[in-house]
Amino acid sequence: MATLTFFHAHPDDEAIATGGTMASLAAQGHRVVLVTATGGELGEVADGFLRPGESLGDRRALELAEAAAVLGVARQVFLGYHDSGMAGEESNARDDVFATAELDEAVSRLAGILAEEASDVLVTYDEHGGYGHPDHVRVHDVGTAAADRAGTPVVYLTTMDRDFMSALRREAAESDLGSADDLEGTDTMGEPAARITTELDVTPWLAAKRAAMAAHASQITEESFFLRMPEDVFARVWGQEWFIRVRPEPMGLGDGIRERALVVTADGVTAGGAPTDGVVDTGVAP
Repeated sequence: MATLTFFHAHPDDEAIATGGTMASLAAQGHRVVLVTATGGELGEVADGFLRPGESLGDRRALELAEAAAVLGVARQVFLGYHDSGMAGEESNARDDVFATAELDEAVSRLAGILAEEASDVLVTYDEHGGYGHPDHVRVHDVGTAAADRAGTPVVYLTTMDRDFMSALRREAAESDLGSADDLEGTDTMGEPAARITTELDVTPWLAAKRAAMAAHASQITEESFFLRMPEDVFARVWGQEWFIRVRPEPMGLGDGIRERALVVTADGVTAGGAPTDGVVDTGVAP
């Protein structure tokens, strides 16, 4: 069995971006480790939601523990940084936030976890963090450098299929799939379809993914775009998760050719997602 470490920026990112993959790997007997860079202290929260004396960071830590249990996470650890806030906010420049953290120190913290776990795989973010949030961009920078330092043999970038999401927005505008406004910004999110190397079918684990999202109730309410979808629409939107493999080199993947499971060892053993018919083309040299 393999150990896979997922590195995310804030509580709830793990459920949204990789919840189905994490649940599938745990169900298949692999060790899933979740590292969360910040406590999400600057998220928005409705008036009256928090208990007297409770901070948002405290509540989000509890929510993350619940979501991690739902997804089968064996270990969850905070990297120890403060939320930087959305791009362009004054908080981005604070000296205690993840966006301004000393890079070498952050890399050392994550590399130490990867070494301690003898992690076979690291999953981090694409170069612009999916949509440009400062903490997400920093997750990419720290994650890739830490994998190099720790010698982690397999590295993936979690992302979104920009072309799929843009098509979904057009479809929403013409149908009852949902509001096109809910999918605003999809033209710049994630990466073009041609760059994606890996697409996992996570439909068997959608109940876990949805429950993990719901655990983050301070950020994802029952009335939110995420949870108000009927089950069939939820499956259409969230039934697949996308990745870009950067190590080992994905020979022959991309440009529409995608592996349907994660490579979890340097010699090409795969895991995660629903079973596929036939042989998964991993693009790993024998």
